[in-house]
Amino acid sequence: MPASAPPTAPPTRSSTLRLLAEQSFSRAAGAPLLAGNDVELLIDARAAYDAWLAAIRAATGTILFENYIFRDDALGREFIEALAERAAAGVRVCVVRDWLGCLGQSRSRFWAPLLAAGGDVRAYNPPRLASPFGWLSRDHRKLLVVDQTVGFVGGICVSGTWLGDPARGIDPWRDTAVAVRGPAVAELAHAFADVWSQLGTPLPADAAPPALPCGHVDLRVVATVPNTAGLYRLDQLIAGMARRNLWLTDAYFVGVAPYVQALIAAARDGVDVRLLVPGSSDIPAVGSLSRAGYRPLLEAGIRVFEWNGSMLHAKTAVADGRWARVGSSNLNLASWIGNCEIDLAIEDDAFARRMEAQYTEDLAHATEIVLKMPRRRHLRKEARHVARTHGGSSGRAAAGALRIANSIGAAITNRRVLGPAECTPLLVAGIALIAAAALALLWPRIVAWPLAALAVWIGVALVARYADARRKAPPAREDGATRSPT
Repeated sequence: MPASAPPTAPPTRSSTLRLLAEQSFSRAAGAPLLAGNDVELLIDARAAYDAWLAAIRAATGTILFENYIFRDDALGREFIEALAERAAAGVRVCVVRDWLGCLGQSRSRFWAPLLAAGGDVRAYNPPRLASPFGWLSRDHRKLLVVDQTVGFVGGICVSGTWLGDPARGIDPWRDTAVAVRGPAVAELAHAFADVWSQLGTPLPADAAPPALPCGHVDLRVVATVPNTAGLYRLDQLIAGMARRNLWLTDAYFVGVAPYVQALIAAARDGVDVRLLVPGSSDIPAVGSLSRAGYRPLLEAGIRVFEWNGSMLHAKTAVADGRWARVGSSNLNLASWIGNCEIDLAIEDDAFARRMEAQYTEDLAHATEIVLKMPRRRHLRKEARHVARTHGGSSGRAAAGALRIANSIGAAITNRRVLGPAECTPLLVAGIALIAAAALALLWPRIVAWPLAALAVWIGVALVARYADARRKAPPAREDGATRSPT
């Protein structure tokens, strides 16, 4: 009589919760957990560029390079020279550049050496008559995969701007990237191939075997495309599940209400929530929009810091000494919903501790924002700098616009009680709308002509799309069915 198998121990409560959390993360991000990887943290652009160039120059099979900005400067030409040399040696070199990101940064002559050597360069989403609002979707990824053995992800573009200008006293930009080896590299290559196939002939099937495990880091490759919002769901989930701390670094923070509420709820539940953003942004209007949203964060106990250097461009998060994120996505709707982005969500204690140590070091070079209590009653609390102040008409205008929009939305939908400080924006908005209506009544052509031109453009684009879809549709058979392509 065969011996009976030993009874299986029932799952513990902690293991069950772990499995549920893993399943939730996988479904929210649309990315499975990949084990057996090695991840190296690359702090600032110089370290990243050196690692990128070393990998490119050692390539023997394929180089897949996808970036938002390639700039025609000394650094950009160094990369083109390295890519062209490998292409001439028989390496398949494929580059995806974003049309808008490279606008004014590099022209066709910049790419000529690489193309002449046999490389292939494709532009993501250039302007087209058939897509009036296509420019809203951008390829914002910063991705490099070499020989299916190493991949690089982060927030760094190919531009000497990231290196600063010592001669003019401009510090390098603060940014973060990672180098990855292991099974995750195949997912990075697959993410590149998906975008590449949208722009032309797909890449041929790669016969190279997937990389073997070479480390002990578990991670997810979160490769988002427009309207998928995988990272947004994951960020919401992390904000809801953090128990000890959630430390965020973001270059262009413009928090939407659901995410801001998730951060506020975490802070009120005792989680140490911190946000590090640029003190001076390369896009001043976005910096002003960020500052316009400080007050509810500060009132909830969230600590906000502004970087003291030239520009903070990193997009990272670390939570509970266990989970970390590094990639190209900013905490705003453009990244969450509108762009192609790529991030690594890393579940590893040692890597998270390294990220926490770097965050603490970064805060030593930042200024904390606090709430200044009013001297007179009924005055609204204002965010101020502990050591310095900011100004500028464009900044005040952008912040004011956001406050007016929030107040109008709340008043029209009656979703919350408006405070005394929000009454003035309602008056300003009401007068502006009445003035606009009077203008339309007295001089209707001023309003009608621009709207008519926009309608014609959209109409022509829709007809062009219809004709293109009909042209590409399979021919119909006599019985009414369509013939599938072979």
